[in-house]
Amino acid sequence: MATSVAVGSTLTAYDRRIINVVNVGASSLSFAGSTFIVLCYLLFKDLRKFSFKLVFYLALSDMLCSFFSIIGDPSRNFFCYAQGYSTHFFCVASFLWTTTIAFTLHRTVVKHKTDVEDLEAMYHLYVWGTSLVMTVMRSFGNDHRHFGTWCGTQTGLTGKAVHFVTFYMPLWGAILYNGFTYLQVIRMLNNATRMASGMSGQAYVSDTRDNMRALNRWGYYPLILIGSWAFGTINRIHDFFEPNQKIFWLSLLDVGTAALMGLFNSIAYGLNSSVRRAICERLDKFWPERLNRWLPNNFKYKSISQESELAVFRTEDQ
Repeated sequence: MATSVAVGSTLTAYDRRIINVVNVGASSLSFAGSTFIVLCYLLFKDLRKFSFKLVFYLALSDMLCSFFSIIGDPSRNFFCYAQGYSTHFFCVASFLWTTTIAFTLHRTVVKHKTDVEDLEAMYHLYVWGTSLVMTVMRSFGNDHRHFGTWCGTQTGLTGKAVHFVTFYMPLWGAILYNGFTYLQVIRMLNNATRMASGMSGQAYVSDTRDNMRALNRWGYYPLILIGSWAFGTINRIHDFFEPNQKIFWLSLLDVGTAALMGLFNSIAYGLNSSVRRAICERLDKFWPERLNRWLPNNFKYKSISQESELAVFRTEDQ
C-alpha cells in the first residue's frame, strides 16, 4: 500500500504521477476483490462459519486498507495525516489475520483441538490491539508538519527507523510464522496420507485427499506476503541508507505489488469451492438454462466438488 513507499526529490513529477496512477489502479483492484469476499460473507448465510469468518475479517482489513490508500491526498494535511495512519492500521491488521488463519489450521490439524471458535475474542484482541500499538508507535519520531509525496511517507532517520520497526519487522515475523506453520501442517497431512494409503477405509482416504487439496492451495499463502512486500522492504532499506538516491523502478514495484496484496488475498483465501458453490447455487435459480453452456466448467454448480476446501475445519464447524 501507500505506506511502504518513500519517494524523494530525485524522482521527477512525471515519475511521481506514474507511481500514483499505479498505486490507485492496483489499490482499486484490491478494493474490488476484497469487497467481493466481504459481500459474499454478508449475503450467503451458508458461508457464515468460523472457518470463513477469519477470511471475512482478512478481506475487511484489506478492503479498508485499499480504500484509505486510494483516497490519500497530501494537499489536505489533516485528512492526509488521518489517512496515512488508517492505512497503516488496516494493513498491519491484514497480515496479522493471516497468522490467525495459520494458527487455527495448525491447532486443528496438528494439535487436534476443537476449541478454536472459543479463541475468536482473543484473535480480535491480538489483531486489533497489535495494529493499534504499532500505529501509535509509528507516530514517534515523525514530523507531522511535513507530508511526503503520499500520505504516510516518513521524513527523517528516526521516522524511517520507527516505520521499519512498526511495520516491516512484524510483517516478516508473520511471514516466517506462517511459513513454519504451514510446513508443519503439510508434513502432518503427508504422514496421514501415507498411513491412509495402507488402510481399507476409503472415507478416511477421501478426507485426507480433500485436506491435501486445501493445503496445496494454502501453501501459497506465505508467498503472497513475500511477493507483496519484498520490493517494499528492499526499497525501505535502500531509502534508509541512501535517502537522496531514489530508484524509480524499485519505487514502482514497491507501490504496485504492495497495493495488490488485497487482490491476491481475495483470490487465494476467498475464491474457494464453498464460495463458488454458493454463487453457482444462486446462478442456477436465475441464470437461463440455455446460457448455462457458456459458463466455464469450473463455474458450473454440478462440476464443483461438494467437499469444501476448508475440510480441515470440519470439526469445529459442525
